[in-house]
Amino acid sequence: MDDSWDAVVLHVDMDAFFLAVELLDHPQLSGRPALVAHRGGRSVVLSASYEARGFGIRSAMPLAHAMALCPGVAVIEPRHGRYTEVSRQVMGILGGFTPLLEQLSIDEAFLDVSGARRRLGTPARIGSLIRAQVRERTGLPCTVGAAATKSVAKIASTRAKPDGLAVVPSARTREYLDPLPVGALWGVGPVLGQRLVAAGLTTVGDLAAQSPQRMERWLGVQGPALVRLARGIDPRPVTPEHDTKSLGVERTFDEDVRDPAELHRHLVGLSHEGAIRLRRAGFRAGAISVKVKAPDLSVRTRTLTLATPTDSAGPIAEAAEGLLRALQQAHRVPVRLLGIRAERLSGAGEAVQESLLWEDERPAADWSQADRVADDIRRKFPRAGLRPATLVDRQPPADGGSGRKELR
Repeated sequence: MDDSWDAVVLHVDMDAFFLAVELLDHPQLSGRPALVAHRGGRSVVLSASYEARGFGIRSAMPLAHAMALCPGVAVIEPRHGRYTEVSRQVMGILGGFTPLLEQLSIDEAFLDVSGARRRLGTPARIGSLIRAQVRERTGLPCTVGAAATKSVAKIASTRAKPDGLAVVPSARTREYLDPLPVGALWGVGPVLGQRLVAAGLTTVGDLAAQSPQRMERWLGVQGPALVRLARGIDPRPVTPEHDTKSLGVERTFDEDVRDPAELHRHLVGLSHEGAIRLRRAGFRAGAISVKVKAPDLSVRTRTLTLATPTDSAGPIAEAAEGLLRALQQAHRVPVRLLGIRAERLSGAGEAVQESLLWEDERPAADWSQADRVADDIRRKFPRAGLRPATLVDRQPPADGGSGRKELR
């Protein structure tokens, strides 16, 4: 174990998080190729087991492609509420090591452990303790990268996966970075990576040797920033207050949708899903955006600012309906993907009324009580199929009965 004391920035990343959580509840799938994804022709892989990755399956890959690579792969429907619950448990564990915790996403965070060294030892030892506690208390594996900067710590954790620990002392940063492929750098995606390689910059060391001025002429302000990262220079501190700026839900359709009534039903469903997530996270939305992707993959969005922030599905759906109508009037094309994003988020305690800013300034219906009653029902009966009336099948019952539907 490395005994370096200056690698005080830790990047903790859960391994195949969604899939690992599902394996806790489906242990019979352990050791088998498995993935998490919504079933559907245009669905994408959210998480894949390392056995599945052995077949070439990766996150964000179309589900159809993944199933072609491994026809016997087990497909598990995602449960976002469950992942949020486990994520909060993990972040609570990490917060016990240091208050300097910056959560990046549902399954990863930075920690500054400089103040914990006297109590717990070297960063390497702290990383080992974190991995042990996370596994003991959640049953899940995680990987830890430790370095003097955030960018190097993240690279280290990525390269130590799965279930590993990597420590990069400050004095050995360039030695560690230089041989790595240029695509390992934070911020270098596939397109930029191809451009750099085509220009003969195949390793991080190649990029580090470049003049920042030359790179600025080629890539703009991004150029010098990449050179600094390649040299291991990253002064960004671990920032505990990391505000969530927006929260979105979207649906990709197996077949392009043209029918306005069908789009309306999907919009209502997305509005309720987004509102539930807002309430679980303790936020209200000050603005709503609607996103539409056409068959040619072109994307259009439109945003409406609300008079008062809300976490209720009714006002969100009403705002989204107007936005979708405006988008469709401007460009009436089939819809491949439909999405809603709640923006300008604030804490639930910062607003107590729920109204929309319309030209006639009419108040929105008070949906708050009904939403919270529905939330209580979902908590008590997780398997209940509680959903908006718009989404309930209205076909007459085959047995000629009353047509009433039970919760299911």
